[in-house]
Amino acid sequence: MADSQVENAIFLGIDTGGTYTDAVLWSEARGVIAKAKALTTRHDLSVGISGAVERIVEEASVDPGHIRLVSMSTTLATNALVEGQGGRIALVMVGFSPADLEKADLGSALGSDPVVFLPGGHDVYGRPQPFDVSTLQEALPRLKEEVTGFAVCAYFAVRNPEHEIAIRDLVRAETGLPVTCSHELSAKLNGPRRALTTVLNARLIAMIDRLVAATEGFLDRRGIHAPLMVVRGDGALVSAAFARHRPIETILSGPAASLVGARHMTGLDNAIVSDIGGTTTDVAVLDNGRPRLDPNGATVGGFRTMVEAVAMRTFGLGGDSEVSLDDNAMAPRIMLGPRRLVPLSLLAANHGAIVIDHLARQVKTANPGRLDGRFALLTGVPEQMASGLSKGEAELYQRITREPQPLDRLLNSVSQTATINRLVARGLVHLSGFTPSDACHVLHLQNNWNGEAARYGAILYARRKDGAGRPLCDTPEEISRRTYDALIRRSSEVVLETVFAEDGLDGPEMVASPLTQRALSGQGGIAGVKLDIDRPLIGLGASAPVYYPAVGAMLGAPSIVPVDTDVANALGAVVGQVRVSVEAHIGQPAEGIFRVTAGEAMKDFQEEDLAIAFAEETLQGQVRSFALEAGTDEAQVTIARNISAATVEDQRKFIEAVLVATATGRPRIAH
Repeated sequence: MADSQVENAIFLGIDTGGTYTDAVLWSEARGVIAKAKALTTRHDLSVGISGAVERIVEEASVDPGHIRLVSMSTTLATNALVEGQGGRIALVMVGFSPADLEKADLGSALGSDPVVFLPGGHDVYGRPQPFDVSTLQEALPRLKEEVTGFAVCAYFAVRNPEHEIAIRDLVRAETGLPVTCSHELSAKLNGPRRALTTVLNARLIAMIDRLVAATEGFLDRRGIHAPLMVVRGDGALVSAAFARHRPIETILSGPAASLVGARHMTGLDNAIVSDIGGTTTDVAVLDNGRPRLDPNGATVGGFRTMVEAVAMRTFGLGGDSEVSLDDNAMAPRIMLGPRRLVPLSLLAANHGAIVIDHLARQVKTANPGRLDGRFALLTGVPEQMASGLSKGEAELYQRITREPQPLDRLLNSVSQTATINRLVARGLVHLSGFTPSDACHVLHLQNNWNGEAARYGAILYARRKDGAGRPLCDTPEEISRRTYDALIRRSSEVVLETVFAEDGLDGPEMVASPLTQRALSGQGGIAGVKLDIDRPLIGLGASAPVYYPAVGAMLGAPSIVPVDTDVANALGAVVGQVRVSVEAHIGQPAEGIFRVTAGEAMKDFQEEDLAIAFAEETLQGQVRSFALEAGTDEAQVTIARNISAATVEDQRKFIEAVLVATATGRPRIAH
């Protein structure tokens, strides 16, 4: 397609966040044509998507058939990992021992999900060990009924993936469930970390599949017949089919898109970018117009993955964060997150009088209850996601409905509090309660939802007792102001933690230091302490105008909140490019033998040059095929070589070589 046609083509950007779904119409020639927001509807994501898209199509009077590309970013995968949610999966470990679960936080990530250990795997040169799948074959009929997918990791699968492929084919044939193999996600060594990444990918497949299916279904019904792209965690675009198979690569998708959007909106090459949503705050640093990629893999929800993504720090802090108290103090301080709650103001906006009536009932009681101001309701995920529940979990789950129920009427015992928390962690149930968004409604900083429910929630929270048995606050305005101030303070701390870490320091330790805390508090003294940041702070997100001027003031940094900050992610989703990479390894299992491993291809040569030539030719074909799958017809390919050799007695000795082929191109658009 000619450049002039691309310039005038209309693109649709969508961002599906934890609270809002944003949409924007954009073209190279006209910039932002229209934008809109709708609430994310987790029980049926197409409802929120259609709500946002219908508004902008109507506002701009655009024929849906004229839209040439749809690109989507999402924080759903990131939020799921931060909140510890996802489907129940089974991990198959080949050639590993139970002791390996203690590495790379793999055991913590697995939790109570089942794991099967099998003999097999390969050595560093791809030579196989004895392989036996009988234990797995015996377990598959039971596992099929208990899990939503499988993760497979074999010892040195990056050198020879044949055992992973054999297990993948077996499991698919016997169960029909999705299977993720570790060699498909990373070519790097470190088996436990590859297993961790594979587990998280398998856990996210159902969630991203529902998102893509919901989006494709709506687009088809609306007559928008354009390629659907998804933003990856490094800011690149990939096709929806690609993202469905490798959902782990969409972690930090929303934040990566926001960085692209921030650069596009402000034109700044050097800045701190902080994107606050309902669930998380994501902070990164722009240097010379580009975000830095994390060479060690993205860390989300406390887990270090092998996913190449922007060097962004994600914190469980947002407008919808759970408000809790530090109960160990006489004057308890307010703590926020990491769990997201449905704000009471939003719950009442969606469900009306039932929420208000129960809140009013609780306010009228003489003594505060520990479950006051809390509701539960089903998320509406497919029934298969509820597989593997214990008897107590299943009984409570069956009593919860799509209509909000107050916890003081729903729960019969203290032990059921832990039970419902487990259902929340599985993504089956939403909890609602007092949040910073509610506090902002009480303070008249927000007015988009139900202010009456927010005020009731603040009254109930203010009645909680401090260490001396006194009410926490005297008025709903006081508790709301303390909550708002806590979010400003914590937002400033997470920005500083990121900045210190970028400077090579221990971010959390530096932020916790008395000098930093004194500077944030603005306390005077003989020795004054001031913060100095060498670049402006860009605040992104729908609530950024509410919080980030105050955050910038606390940090002593210029604060910029762009005009289209509320749709920065959706805008960033449509201005990126497709970029994919594949890797080949050349080792020397014996003197004079050069073994090439490139994906599922393996071949031996007697000359180094021939091995390198084969590796490059293989990578060319693989990366071009990969690029087509990812959504571009015009890929430009580059190949980087990293050859390790030593000189011994004036003789060059080959050690190993790693070749990386990268394809970049403009996304395929409809004609």
